[in-house]
Amino acid sequence: MNTCDSDPTLRPTPVVDADHPAVLAFTHHAISGVTGTREQAVALYYAVRDGIRYDPYHIHLTVAGTCASGVLAAGRGWCVNKAALLAACCRAAGIPARLGYADVRNHLSTERLRRNLGTDTFYWHGYTVILIDGRWVKATPAFNVELCEKFRLATLEFNGHEDSLYHPFDLDGRRHMEYLRYHDEYDDVPLDAIRADFDRHYPNAAQLLYADFDADVSRETAR
Repeated sequence: MNTCDSDPTLRPTPVVDADHPAVLAFTHHAISGVTGTREQAVALYYAVRDGIRYDPYHIHLTVAGTCASGVLAAGRGWCVNKAALLAACCRAAGIPARLGYADVRNHLSTERLRRNLGTDTFYWHGYTVILIDGRWVKATPAFNVELCEKFRLATLEFNGHEDSLYHPFDLDGRRHMEYLRYHDEYDDVPLDAIRADFDRHYPNAAQLLYADFDADVSRETAR
């Protein structure tokens, strides 16, 4: 593993802390016995997608609240810090990685999330962009398989050849995700820009910190 390269897409950052012992250990375990850049990137994608539970309620837009090692410690995260974790793991494995963002309209979310955000538009939805065989490929490790099953979503797969972005419809043909606007790609999480937009668009989001996402999902999907 090499995180000392001068290439900014390989270097650790405060949020993409690829040199943290927990990130290095997680990476080593995920790619143990796996050879080849594409194969390792795919293994890391699934390790992050299903090894870390998705939770959009507990969002802390600080270095400590978004860093890759922090996501591992919590065992859960949302799209931004799960993407940061995947980027950190790729860099720890010597695979160049960046972070991409888009504003999306999510038609399937909890009632509490929609009520507190006041909109079904999610700003700065995060994904990882990985350099594989000379080509940058997008990967979105946000929704773990158990959550997809509860919401009747097709799991988002990644093969290292094609971009892995959200499906427009769920398994019942209902709209799931629309991409409204793509932002730039970054070597580190642009916390200041994300925080500014969240403060403007989601003034009541802090109330979600006192709620249980898993409980809300179980209650709503049981209907």
